[in-house]
Amino acid sequence: MNDNYLDVMEQYEGEILEVRRGRGAWIFERSDGVKLLKEYRGSIKRLEFEETVLGDLKAQGIGSVDQYVRNRAGELVTAAEDGTKFILKDWFMHRECNLKDSREILAAVTWIARLHQAFRRIPWQEEWDMGSIVPPRLSVEMKRHTREMKRVRSFVSSKRKKSEFELCVMNHFSEFYEQALAAQNGLELLEEKQDEDRMFLCHGDLNQHHLLMGAGDVAVIEFNQMHRGKQMADLYHFMRKVMEKHGWDERLGLAMTEGYDKVLPMDSEDRKCLYYLFLYPEKYWKQLNYYYNANKAWTPVRNVEKLRSLKEQQGARVRFLERLQG
Repeated sequence: MNDNYLDVMEQYEGEILEVRRGRGAWIFERSDGVKLLKEYRGSIKRLEFEETVLGDLKAQGIGSVDQYVRNRAGELVTAAEDGTKFILKDWFMHRECNLKDSREILAAVTWIARLHQAFRRIPWQEEWDMGSIVPPRLSVEMKRHTREMKRVRSFVSSKRKKSEFELCVMNHFSEFYEQALAAQNGLELLEEKQDEDRMFLCHGDLNQHHLLMGAGDVAVIEFNQMHRGKQMADLYHFMRKVMEKHGWDERLGLAMTEGYDKVLPMDSEDRKCLYYLFLYPEKYWKQLNYYYNANKAWTPVRNVEKLRSLKEQQGARVRFLERLQG
């Protein structure tokens, strides 16, 4: 982005006090608070959906969300002279959640539960029924990933001379593949039994980068993946990052589920859904997917190490799954 950002900002109310780069955008300290200006390539309809939901969250007391700011003309999108489109959002000076700090982790989980609770109070609107907001079921995505795992195994097994990475794939495949099948089949049965009343708005991409810790609150940002689906997927995405960082510490894992449950109680179906999401070997699939879609003639040493690490952590991961299953 070039210096056109100043011309774009002239189309908004407020006096600019300071400007700096951050998160692939421009961050402004202005007379009316901190704002973030970034390029936008999506649809207006998608932005209107996000604006409506974020406004509702703010009305419910979930005030620290990156709500959109309309320009002087009352529009959500502002075009630069070269035609590039931009959006302006409320922003925060908070820092990202520290995954090494268990207190911050548990505080973040509490806010995830509060966010989900607020999402459930927002009535569904028919005009939101579009692709990016109503994606396929989680089990459908799992099945696609499992087929990809099988395709990689077939490709690797057909090779006469195998690399170190490929030998690791063959040595560990059966165990991870069996978990993938069990997870997708279990989740599919669960989804078939559930009706539309079990579907709620979700953030869609919750991790430490999108949970910013402030003094007494947590700011939640980047709702561009927000959709209608299983809220347990939000909790899983955050928890999985934490569990990988902490060697699948089952006490910390259970503390996170208990912290969430105190704010928004989970029933047996929620717990089953969370269990199947954790059972699926997502990181193993990611390594195989990266290998298959990259240069197969050479695989970085770190990817071999990642596969070995997954196997080494299997014991702790399985123990956590057993506790999670109850």
